Amino acid sequence: MTDTTKEAVSLSILALDTCTESCSAAVSHKGVIYSEQADAPREHSQRLLPMVKSVLAQAELALKDVDVVAYGRGPGSFTGIRICTSITQGLALGQELPVIGISTLAAMAQSAIEDGAKQVLAAIDARMGEVYWGQYIEVNGIATLVNDEVVSAPEAIVLSLDVEQPITACGTGFDAFPQLLALTDTLTINDKAKFPEAKYMLALAQDGVNKGLSTSVDDLTPVYLRDTVTWQKLPGRE
Repeated sequence: MTDTTKEAVSLSILALDTCTESCSAAVSHKGVIYSEQADAPREHSQRLLPMVKSVLAQAELALKDVDVVAYGRGPGSFTGIRICTSITQGLALGQELPVIGISTLAAMAQSAIEDGAKQVLAAIDARMGEVYWGQYIEVNGIATLVNDEVVSAPEAIVLSLDVEQPITACGTGFDAFPQLLALTDTLTINDKAKFPEAKYMLALAQDGVNKGLSTSVDDLTPVYLRDTVTWQKLPGRE
């Protein structure tokens, strides 16, 4: 799928994400967004680089002309996060490009906000009876985190948003735990924002760069939320 959307973005930003079932890449250049996305949970490592090459070609950009690489930093699947961060490292190291990590939850919230939402509860199925979740409000068109991103049992979710006003729900957490939709009568699902997409990372990346949050690739930081010490020590997972 290819999408071209006008956007007032000053930097040339490359964004990529493989942290969930969705695989996507996008470029913003001269106020235009070029993006590709596929639901290919077992093919991320094969699909992402061709997508990156395609969106760069559509934008008539070489990698060296990119100002910053935005990467999906998680939360999400351990394998997906590692694919995204390792490919980001490979791309950024060769050209000494700065990078900026974008939350998958924030990317989903940004999608909902660009669809008109003012308050968002984003939740990803974390398996093992838990969800990754975060609450966001719209501030100048940007998904802005309220409190922290959390991994917890679904019954531990406590809303800090204004329950008297509409709240948009997005993410696979609501498929896995439909009872979450009963948290408040003002909560409604947005199925178009079920997965993070790279094109919705671009505005977040621009905002983050403006706030001085980009780093060198040496400081690239994935976010798992769940304690990964045991995972990292499993054979073949070092």
